[in-house]
Amino acid sequence: MFIQILILLLSLITLVWSADKFVFGASSLARNFGISPMIIGLTIVAMGSSAPEMMIAATASLQDNPDTAVGNAIGSNITNIALVLGLTALFHPLYVSSSTIKREIPLILVITAIATYMLANSNFSFNEGLILIIGFFSYLAILLLVTLKRAKQNPIDDKMVLEAEKEVPDAVSKPRSFFWLIFGMILLPLSASFLVDSSVFIAKAFGISDLVIGLTVIAVGTSLPELAASIMSIIKKEDDLALGNIIGSNIFNILAVLSLAGLISPGDIDQDAAARDAPYMLATTFLLFILCFSRSGKFRITRAKGLLLLAVYIGYQVLLFSQLKA
Repeated sequence: MFIQILILLLSLITLVWSADKFVFGASSLARNFGISPMIIGLTIVAMGSSAPEMMIAATASLQDNPDTAVGNAIGSNITNIALVLGLTALFHPLYVSSSTIKREIPLILVITAIATYMLANSNFSFNEGLILIIGFFSYLAILLLVTLKRAKQNPIDDKMVLEAEKEVPDAVSKPRSFFWLIFGMILLPLSASFLVDSSVFIAKAFGISDLVIGLTVIAVGTSLPELAASIMSIIKKEDDLALGNIIGSNIFNILAVLSLAGLISPGDIDQDAAARDAPYMLATTFLLFILCFSRSGKFRITRAKGLLLLAVYIGYQVLLFSQLKA
């Protein structure tokens, strides 16, 4: 058992690290081919934080463990909002001015409601997964078109877009870029495979479902990049990017991560995902929607709101493990 736990932890670390190297190689290669840093920041870098979740979802679904994939997507969204954003706001209140984020918060609420509805019958079909993945590519296309159109008309003044552009790593040589790209592409699925295997072993040993493992240990582990990115953003006084990373990651988790479970391994899912976890994710997202606005009309998340979000996360863990004991 100790060896399996060690494999799980090492796999998580390797998964997150290899995702970072994959994004570095892809971003550097894109810059070498003359692609705008703004486009790279809004696509490759933005997707980088969700790369571990995508790889876990694909690997788990291919191994006929769709509950792990579904649990990871739902658990990561709850963790991002309640734990990551809660801790970030406690460390430093967030004051947001980005019009992009203001548009995306209602959008993530709508997307989350759609996903919750899809899972409500405890079955996730291929067609539902297809709808989500089409939504993902549509979202990326619209985001890029709107941003590029605004860039042609006027200089970009949206703080989140500017901050995302600054996060794009400097280009290195093409051979080195190719090396890190291929290295990440090899190590990502390999570490994901080890992680899924060890988590399934541990779950069976302790009588815990694949769903709960995905909701807790794997969700927290794959949300570490969002926590690191958010902390670094507020240290750099980039509040818009701190919240933007979380909102963008949650959109990707539903459209690009959750969809993989339906596309690769459609069928019945754990009833708890439909009756307990998806509604909790929707409620947490709705709470974020409410907390982002204040009476003064300013867009901010204070320390008190951060504390409330942390309480929501702790309450969810209590709910999960109290039901396990029962």
